[in-house]
Amino acid sequence: MEKRKYNDNKDPKNNRNKYNSNNKKNQHSKFSKEKNNNEKKSFSKKDEDYSNPYSKLKKDKLSYKSYKKEYLNEQTNSFEKKTDHKKDRSYTKQKPTFTKGKTKYSKTSTKKDNSIRLNRFLANAGICSRRQADEYIKAGLVKVNGVVVTELGTKILPTDEVKFNNETVRIENKVYILLNKPKDYVTTTSDERGRKNVMELIRGACREKVFPVGRLDRNTTGVLLFTNDGELAAKLTHPKYAKKKIYHVFLDKNIKREDMEKLVEGITDNEELLKADVVSYVDPVDKTQVGVEIHTGQNRVVRRMFEALGYKVVKLDRVYFAGLTKKSLPRGRWRFLTPTEINMLKMGAFE
Repeated sequence: MEKRKYNDNKDPKNNRNKYNSNNKKNQHSKFSKEKNNNEKKSFSKKDEDYSNPYSKLKKDKLSYKSYKKEYLNEQTNSFEKKTDHKKDRSYTKQKPTFTKGKTKYSKTSTKKDNSIRLNRFLANAGICSRRQADEYIKAGLVKVNGVVVTELGTKILPTDEVKFNNETVRIENKVYILLNKPKDYVTTTSDERGRKNVMELIRGACREKVFPVGRLDRNTTGVLLFTNDGELAAKLTHPKYAKKKIYHVFLDKNIKREDMEKLVEGITDNEELLKADVVSYVDPVDKTQVGVEIHTGQNRVVRRMFEALGYKVVKLDRVYFAGLTKKSLPRGRWRFLTPTEINMLKMGAFE
């Protein structure tokens, strides 16, 4: 059997394959030559354009460091080194650190001012209110370090010596005492007639010098507050703040509803208007007992109202004063106010 002989020149298929393979080889060789030529040209450049600092060529990276130094030196005005300007400030407010829902700021170079106004110092000492202190200062009754001070708004330091009526003034701890006042005691710190006063009932309760807030008649019983906080005492007794007071009144006879309405509308006694906010029966059966709510601070206002209508007050008991009551406090006994009661009084939460 004879082997078949192929003639590559005559076969069209073989000619086509050969042509295609040769073209591919030629194309590949041309591409490789061009690539090598481009690389040689790029590496042989002496004057390279460094306008693009982010060149990926290896030789560019070597020359980029020197170029960067020169560039920074030339552009000093436009490119400056970053400095921490916060260190140069006298006061810096740093980012808050959150702890338990509260923000805390750390402050540097802050100085505490321990000074206090002179009128506030006198009020905190329990001598008087701020307004009264201003009047005393104007009158020249206050001395600071031996010098009379008459200018309002004067500030003092804790180390200064303050005298009022030639007596040294010292700030004491604030004390608040509640007393259920009994009968036959006058509401004064001392009595010229030698009668019993309310200070005898709280003797030994505290070292601080306290005074009663407001007044109760000798035969009136009930809630009475003592403190050395002059500013709070002024708020509780000044008519501007109109603190609520409730009295339990015992009369010598039954009171008519018409007369109760007259008390609410207001009656005149010695050209002075006397008025109650609320008047109601305490016991629906016993109509000699009534409850009276007032906000005024007139002298003996409850007794005068009933006397003007022909009634005699047999017994008068104050059961409520500015949010304070005599609950669980026997007659003639006293107790210290709780922190909650003190805060409520200072905030003016009660009427």
